[in-house]
Amino acid sequence: MNRLRAEILEEELEKELIVEEKPPVGKIPDNFFTLFFQKGVVSTEAATRMLPFIFFVAFLAMVYIANRHMAENTMREIDKLSKQVKELSWDYKTTKAELAFKSTLTEVEKRTDTLGLKTSVEPPQKIMVTTDEH
Repeated sequence: MNRLRAEILEEELEKELIVEEKPPVGKIPDNFFTLFFQKGVVSTEAATRMLPFIFFVAFLAMVYIANRHMAENTMREIDKLSKQVKELSWDYKTTKAELAFKSTLTEVEKRTDTLGLKTSVEPPQKIMVTTDEH
């Protein structure tokens, strides 16, 4: 009976000893990231040593993004200016054609006719000026 009694006592002691273990307050629970940084490949010391490099890579990424935005804005500006150049070229060609048309002899006669000027029928004469030297 002593043996049976000893086994029963041991079972009761084991039941009393089994208590839910709660993580202490303030301790970080074990998840993927904590295991990775504490017990895995990267330790906290290694992570802090890598911070300057990480900041450098982040800075380069921001410079790359800013450069991309500036390039896109420049391309938009180039497109806009090329459209303006084409439009001004068309205006120039139109104005040049109008000037060529308005400077023809018949157009000039039409415009001067309203002022009372007429085309001369006689050919031009050469005027000679003589200077009298003594």
